[in-house]
Amino acid sequence: MMGLAALPLAEVESIRFSGPIMITILSVFILGEKVASSRWLVLFVGFLGVLLIVRPGSATFNLGSIFILISVLFYALTVMSTRKLQATDSSATMAYFSSLVYLAAALILVPLTLMIGEIPDAHPSIAFLFRAWTMPTLLDGIIMCGLGLVWAGWTYFMARAYSLAQASVAAPFEYLSLPINVMWGFAIWREIPTLMTWAGAALTLLSGMFILYLDRKARQTSAEPV
Repeated sequence: MMGLAALPLAEVESIRFSGPIMITILSVFILGEKVASSRWLVLFVGFLGVLLIVRPGSATFNLGSIFILISVLFYALTVMSTRKLQATDSSATMAYFSSLVYLAAALILVPLTLMIGEIPDAHPSIAFLFRAWTMPTLLDGIIMCGLGLVWAGWTYFMARAYSLAQASVAAPFEYLSLPINVMWGFAIWREIPTLMTWAGAALTLLSGMFILYLDRKARQTSAEPV
């Protein structure tokens, strides 16, 4: 039965592996980048890996997976914007305006949550968003400032990466986030990924690594003297 139970962190990150797939597809239609037929085949294998993790139509399907995929689509569109703007704007400028958009969204949404108030018998994830306001402690303020600095650094380096390299080349490096999130999921919540999650993640990871291999081989071929 479909539900909104909390997804393990490793499963969330594994679903996010569809990001390079979406980025590569959008790079063709939006940026006009050329993608070889062999790479399309590899991307299809990666997509099968995502299906193994999400398992649509099964008894274990979680509706939260759809929301993660939607967030990945918006992230892919952000990458496309970065590639479009890299010719006219610096990475620092793009990171600044990216953070500004999130701040503007927060200023709009926070008053709405305060007006609605707490929702009885709501799912924990919804109840968290609409819970009563409490003044942050000094420790809370330090943590939020630290997270802000981390976020600012992430947006800058991500913009820099997609400005210097083709979207379909830079995207597979994001697969490195899986072992990091598996570690955090186990350390904080004692989460252990299921066999299907590992299988799906392995397929998407291998597809990303093979894309890197194809790109390296293509560059070596083009660099050889005629």
